[in-house]
Amino acid sequence: MVKQKVLYSSLDTPAVLIDLDKLEANIREMSQLAADAGVRLRVHVKSHECAPIAKMQIESGACGIEVGPVSQAEAMAEEGINDIIIAHPGYYGAHKLDTLKRLLKKPGCKITVVVDMIEQAVGVSQAGKAVGCKVPILLKIDLGSSSRYGVPPGKLTLNLANKLCQLPNIELKGIYSHEMVEERTVGAIDKLAFEAASIMAETAKILRKEGIKIEHVSVGSSATFRSTCRYIKEKKFPEITEIHPGQCVIGDIMYMKVFGNTRETCAVTVLTTVMSTSHSDWAIIDAGYKTFGADYLIAYYKDLGFFWRGKPSFGSIQGRQDLWVGNLCAETSYIYYMTPNKKLKLGDRLEIVPNNATLVINIHDQIYGVRNGIVERVIPVTGRGKGN
Repeated sequence: MVKQKVLYSSLDTPAVLIDLDKLEANIREMSQLAADAGVRLRVHVKSHECAPIAKMQIESGACGIEVGPVSQAEAMAEEGINDIIIAHPGYYGAHKLDTLKRLLKKPGCKITVVVDMIEQAVGVSQAGKAVGCKVPILLKIDLGSSSRYGVPPGKLTLNLANKLCQLPNIELKGIYSHEMVEERTVGAIDKLAFEAASIMAETAKILRKEGIKIEHVSVGSSATFRSTCRYIKEKKFPEITEIHPGQCVIGDIMYMKVFGNTRETCAVTVLTTVMSTSHSDWAIIDAGYKTFGADYLIAYYKDLGFFWRGKPSFGSIQGRQDLWVGNLCAETSYIYYMTPNKKLKLGDRLEIVPNNATLVINIHDQIYGVRNGIVERVIPVTGRGKGN
């Protein structure tokens, strides 16, 4: 907490801000939709990586958290978060398995791991044996061609599930999936959510019919979780037990394009200062790709308005639609004047909604929590540097 009132506009720049009113509203929306649907909410923290924000989400109703790599699970567990799913099946090499062992030894900490190969599960089994426990396992299901990893539903899933059940010191608890968006329309998002839930529900039925006890069936992403909650509320998929959206509580331009958030609900901005106005066509600010990363969302290059005078955008400036963040250097960026008579002045402060908030947060040590223009708290980025 900040002991005395500090105007965020007086912060040294560049600085990463989070609007606490927007953050809290986003958390409430996610929690309420899950509660109304009667499904457990497990929040993926890969975007904000902040234990204090994760605790806010748990206090609002989340059953626990999900992380990507095992090292981030350890960082969150050290901050007192005790119900964690590790979504990346990276159980190879002594260093990762040693981290897993430390987590399994932690008193009161419930760790569940995701696998999609028997070889990964063998490593987890060995870790469980070394610690003297049974490790809960989820089998990752591949929902289609855009999935990064996972086992195709059907015979291959059943075969691997049977093999997992034979390994000592692990317990197959359920199945897990994550939808990847390809077509970006409201109808396509609804369809994706329905298809994902259908595949997972049917897979659970098949495994149970073969005598495999399946307690956990999870789907959900920032793009689809609203549709998924609606379908579950309509009693279409009683097999689904848990959803795991993440980034939509933060918001950015990338997820806005897949309906994970709106421009108005984006909670994170980067505060910058104009450091030069010597040119008539642009100004220079004191933040570059060391602050923003360098994601210009090339996958969306066919979108109307992606380019302005041949330049992609690296963010959206609050209250200034006439300005274009069109070029990043290491520690500075070009802000182009789209309307020539609306110039910036030396020392002007600009807040920029980034293209990729996950990338921005990951390269900073802390975020300033702001409410009504005042820095209310400084939030450490717990997972900083924990990407393996």
